[in-house]
Amino acid sequence: MKILLTGATGYIAQRLLPILLEKGYEVVCCVRDKDRFNVKKYQTEKLKVIEVDFLKEESLKNIPNDIDVAYYLIHSMSTHSGDFGKMEEISAKNFKNRLEQTKVKQVIYLSGISNTDELSKHLSSRKNVEAILSGSNFALTTLRAGIIVGSGSASFEIIRDLVEKLPFMIAPRWLNTKCQPIAIRNVLEFLIGVIGREETYNKSYDIGGPDILTYKEMLLRFAKIRGLKRRILTVPVMTPRLSSYWLYFVTATSYPLAKNLVDSMKIEVICKPNNLAKLLDIKLIDYDTSIKLAFDTPEQNQILSSWKDAQTSNLLSQGISKFIEVPTNGCFKDIRTRKVEYPDSVLKKIWHIGGKTGWYYGNWLWEIRGFIDQLMGGVGMRRGRRSDTELQKGDALDFWRVLVASKEEKRLLLYAEMKLPGEAWLEFKIDNGNVLTQTATFRPLGLLGRLYWYVLLPFHSIIFKGMINKIADVNNRNQKI
Repeated sequence: MKILLTGATGYIAQRLLPILLEKGYEVVCCVRDKDRFNVKKYQTEKLKVIEVDFLKEESLKNIPNDIDVAYYLIHSMSTHSGDFGKMEEISAKNFKNRLEQTKVKQVIYLSGISNTDELSKHLSSRKNVEAILSGSNFALTTLRAGIIVGSGSASFEIIRDLVEKLPFMIAPRWLNTKCQPIAIRNVLEFLIGVIGREETYNKSYDIGGPDILTYKEMLLRFAKIRGLKRRILTVPVMTPRLSSYWLYFVTATSYPLAKNLVDSMKIEVICKPNNLAKLLDIKLIDYDTSIKLAFDTPEQNQILSSWKDAQTSNLLSQGISKFIEVPTNGCFKDIRTRKVEYPDSVLKKIWHIGGKTGWYYGNWLWEIRGFIDQLMGGVGMRRGRRSDTELQKGDALDFWRVLVASKEEKRLLLYAEMKLPGEAWLEFKIDNGNVLTQTATFRPLGLLGRLYWYVLLPFHSIIFKGMINKIADVNNRNQKI
């Protein structure tokens, strides 16, 4: 079966694509710029990438005729210019006209819940797109979702920013609006489950989790799960414009997206009952579990056995695979690159790091940090390393744990097991033959985590700069460590 995936660089499509490929489908991805899509990481002949701009009708000629199912995952809510409602209408019409010329049997459209007479501009546009796609020579299956809970989703990242940055919130009254959040895992199950199911053809379904909550309840429950105490006072005087600026300045969202989200958050988004979850045998995930899952990274194909030692955190008991994918949202990063003359020798230096060798620069600062960690009940620098020359997944490395040690990929990824107000990763990688990249990533927990990063920023600047310079400094190919 050949599937057309639109919005292929977007949040939902990027989660959906690996599942489609894993299930053996042939997938054609539509992107506006091929350079933004990393096709190499999928390593399959069942994936094809085509350039299509749905606002430009002539570009849709690139869509093949022999597709069986198409996903419509296009929206323009966060656009900085133009009328996004009009843009979505043009895109939908161009999509419909082109697909009516193909052999497609089913189009699956992910829309928004719209069960009230008064709709926001965003929800009105989604409803209009559904009307445009209906009544075609292909069957339309519409799934309507509200707040999607998953790491990287706009809603989730806004909630995270608000909770972790603000111990006390004076918030607009729309925080008392009710909604029915759904876990990203359930959304993907629905999107996959309706493929080729004729009983879902030309029907619309609201999809949501088992909990109906106010936005205020969602924030407070998020805080409880993260171990943070938060207080929220709602006031009636905050206008939509002020609410939009409040989101814009406190969170990482853009102003256009904040404005449209505020417009939508004033309206209840609660599902009309239906039997789709039962039909597809989908177990709905509650909100609290959705939050916990959002802080786990995707499961990997290989999971190490769960062993412990007396001087470790609970990392191994949770499974190393949960930490292998380094997060990007809500994180601070220190990224440094150097061109190296002898990459093999540099890789050898990386493989010797820590333990008796030390960290190549400012070792006394590393020792002080380890001592402080011990005073706080952490592992400190006492563990050293298992071998002076070899590293493998699961090894302890001073107060780090080795997550990835691949000489073939020329990559070493470490996860911090010291006491921290957050989570930290340190990665070394040699790309393009001779470019060494050193990346320190810190995902803070609350205000204390952010304060920790900024207080140590001057020291990090010195240590990380000195470390990469020392690692890259190899005078000859046979230099010994």
